[in-house]
Amino acid sequence: MTHWTVTFQDAPEMARIRADRARRDAHIAFVRANPQLQIGGALAMRPQQDFPGAIWNVEAESRDEVERLILRDPYYVASLRRYQITEWGRLPVTGTPVA
Repeated sequence: MTHWTVTFQDAPEMARIRADRARRDAHIAFVRANPQLQIGGALAMRPQQDFPGAIWNVEAESRDEVERLILRDPYYVASLRRYQITEWGRLPVTGTPVA
């Protein structure tokens, strides 16, 4: 499996989407139903600020699989949310120092 980070940049109008209780509940159910989405959350530059975006860590076989996950999320609205998918590696944790 490959590890990916998805960084979302939201338009200010995305606040309207987040305020929709039914959509929020659907988003939370979606996240819980997709264990490959290991962690996610909103980003804010300052406390109590409207969120300018979000970030996910995803474990998936391919970039296409990550993109399909994004497109199925009830919070994804193409006109309000841009995203960047980045592949990342993990350093093996062992007792041997890395040279």
